[in-house]
Amino acid sequence: MTSLVLHADHLVTMDDHNTVIKDGAVLVGPDGLIHAVGEAPGLLAANPGIQVKRLANRLLMPGLVNTHAHSGLLRGTAEELPVWDWLQQFIDPMHRVVNAKEAEIASHLCYAEALLSGTTTIVDMWRHMSGSARVAKDIGIRAVLVPYVGEHPDHNYFETLDTNEALIQDWHGGAGGRIHVWVGLEHMFYGTPEAWKRAVALSRKYKVGFHTHSNESRFDVAETERRYGKRPVEALEAFGLLDAHNVLLAHCVWLSEEEIDILARHNVGVAHNPVSNMKLASGAAPVLSLRKKGVAVGLGTDGEKENNNLDMFDEMKVASLLAKVSTLDAAALDAWSVCRMATIEGARALRLDKQIGSIEVGKQADMIAVRTDTPRMTPLLGGASGNLHHNLVHAVQGGDVDMTMVGGRVLVDGGRLLSADVGAVIAEANAAVPDLFARRAAWLAGHGAVNALNRVESA
Repeated sequence: MTSLVLHADHLVTMDDHNTVIKDGAVLVGPDGLIHAVGEAPGLLAANPGIQVKRLANRLLMPGLVNTHAHSGLLRGTAEELPVWDWLQQFIDPMHRVVNAKEAEIASHLCYAEALLSGTTTIVDMWRHMSGSARVAKDIGIRAVLVPYVGEHPDHNYFETLDTNEALIQDWHGGAGGRIHVWVGLEHMFYGTPEAWKRAVALSRKYKVGFHTHSNESRFDVAETERRYGKRPVEALEAFGLLDAHNVLLAHCVWLSEEEIDILARHNVGVAHNPVSNMKLASGAAPVLSLRKKGVAVGLGTDGEKENNNLDMFDEMKVASLLAKVSTLDAAALDAWSVCRMATIEGARALRLDKQIGSIEVGKQADMIAVRTDTPRMTPLLGGASGNLHHNLVHAVQGGDVDMTMVGGRVLVDGGRLLSADVGAVIAEANAAVPDLFARRAAWLAGHGAVNALNRVESA
């Protein structure tokens, strides 16, 4: 890799001041780090002879950080149920039958989609994740891999803490540091007290994060209170799960004020998934209250089956709109706040904000170029009263991403993925689906599970 200057019409840094540089440039070193940021004339003059990639009619910004996702092959086939019924009827039966090859194909498809729409870092909770690690290494994305662990007699068809530890040993820090492996638990219900203790011990032993779902639905809260006599976050604290090396919780929709205080006190990150929470009728998370208390709140797409895409620009718009309609406040969750949630605040939720999330000297060169020559970005106004950030949140779509760079390596250029054959990835996914669905249908038939799946399996 050689040094490269990226020269764009607009540079959105997402630094502490949300600095925007018109006619800006970034010097990327051969180490994949950002070496200089500034106005293009001065930066180019100071670095003669270095290759320049001119991004005309483009806006350069940090790559998006997807703080909660699931690889999968169920898009459009798991619909119209609330979350707990949805899990039992659609999702858990799939986990019983999915094999390692299908899991790897799913990750290949989802990581390609993520890169094409501007995501440079993805937190993926999935199955058989050695395959996910191989895909992340080859396709070039920055990935936080979190195995779906179920250490409970009623949920013994997921990953185990043994396989989770093996993945940490094999892949954490892999691909030049692009791959992180965390300890995962599908939900607190999916673990025994002994498993909770070991999960925390593994997180602390390897100095890696711990990730699970919490407070996603009203059922989640009521069932936790029935089982443990506490609300979910209170239970996580009482049972020591918030004592892990660092903690990221997905959803956090139904929180009490006391639970928000607990999250702030333990410096827990939250992954907000507005599209998924709306689709599954889970509710609207108290994002404003969380951020007011200093909790790092990032954005996540959740999985392809509950979204049904991995477009983080879509997530940005919906996050802003959901905050406004749920509080009846048109000023709630303004555009700059949403841009920060998708970049630097998401990085902070992962404790990676020293490495990624903004365009600043010393950080990884994880950047994307967004087209500005589209009707959606017109007009594009600069200055103190400019609309650039509003357009990014409310107008841009993932298909407007023209270039994606991770660690100084251009992975998408001209809207085309360079690190994988998208057509071949799609074909392989389509070929894998019939057998996966057939095995899931056979399992359901053998266990007397006749439900809404029938309309999908027989389609």
